[in-house]
Amino acid sequence: MFPVLKTERLILRELTEYDAKVIFSILSNPHVTRYYGKETFKKIEEANEFINYFKQKFNEKRGFRWGIEIKDSEQLVGTVGFDAWVPKQRRAEIGYELHPEFWNNGYATEAVSKIISFGFDSLELIRIGAIVFPENEPSNKLLQKIGFQKEGILRNYIYQDGVSNDTYVYSIINKDYKQSY
Repeated sequence: MFPVLKTERLILRELTEYDAKVIFSILSNPHVTRYYGKETFKKIEEANEFINYFKQKFNEKRGFRWGIEIKDSEQLVGTVGFDAWVPKQRRAEIGYELHPEFWNNGYATEAVSKIISFGFDSLELIRIGAIVFPENEPSNKLLQKIGFQKEGILRNYIYQDGVSNDTYVYSIINKDYKQSY
């Protein structure tokens, strides 16, 4: 059963086919996908594929992707989740995106913090990683604020829009997170 997580202002819930329109509105926006590592969506079918992809990853115990919903409004504003979840190695990578209308409200920090706690407490992860474009200052700041440490640069790691891009690699370790919060 897919876990529903709650924060002070948010409900993190399973994505469904009914979310395709909102997912498309987010991932078809070039401001969102500029540092996303994937091409900007052109068709609504891509949003359906996104939802089905993460449903399959969850069923195979390889990932989670929650819809970020504002409490009391039932408005989906983005997604957050664990990619590259390897239960045997007790590690995962985090990913997230929000619709630009909801940037700078602390929703991403709240959602990311919640799934980090879930990852360490419920999934018994030891390490959570993140891959971020150096130019994505808001995401770099968010991760550092939560306690992620920059480990280095992955050169020419993500190929997007015909360009090979460097990325920063971050991690947070369970014992370090527990000590800081």
